Amino acid sequence: MDKDRIEGSAKQAVGSVKEAFGKLTGDAKTQAEGAAQKAEGKVQNAAGGVKDSLRDATGKQG
Repeated sequence: MDKDRIEGSAKQAVGSVKEAFGKLTGDAKTQAEGAAQKAEGKVQNAAGGVKDSLRDATGKQG
């Protein structure tokens, strides 16, 4: 599994928590930052998935 997928998943999780905390406290800035971080994590996770697919298709490791 590509490290981008792992890091992306972690960013998504942190972003989700941050977004929920912002909603709970009524802090629009924190909520927006969490949503942005979650989106960034999704993109990074997707990029890692593409790398994994390419690696699988070429049969290379690492």
